[in-house]
Amino acid sequence: MIKRILLAASLAVITQVSSAAVVMIGNPATADQLSKDQAEAIYLAKSKKLPGGMSVTVNELAAGNPLRTEFHQKVTGKSDAQLKSYWSRLVFTGKASAPSEHSSAVAMKAAVAATPGAVGYIDEADVDGSVVVLLKP
Repeated sequence: MIKRILLAASLAVITQVSSAAVVMIGNPATADQLSKDQAEAIYLAKSKKLPGGMSVTVNELAAGNPLRTEFHQKVTGKSDAQLKSYWSRLVFTGKASAPSEHSSAVAMKAAVAATPGAVGYIDEADVDGSVVVLLKP
């Protein structure tokens, strides 16, 4: 009986976690909606400006974070290892500076909210008035 209760509770948690959706967020001064292609270009440093012309500041969660993995699977199509290699080349050749990394979605949201032109990604359930949703991949 206890095993069944634990199994049911575990399945409820898994279902709740898997129903969460990652969204790309921006500072409220960045009201532009983005296409998947525009988001990909921003996150791969192929575009350094938002569609409205504002310079973009890219924020990432730390490697291994499930939200980071989900976001990049949906937007850039790259794994953590591929991203590390990609960014190492860009930084080494001087073509770009690595994005700021944050240890949590809370820190990511705070950084985006505090910087005009900043973008990041968090769980859709964590969106509040301090940031705007730019893309639901």
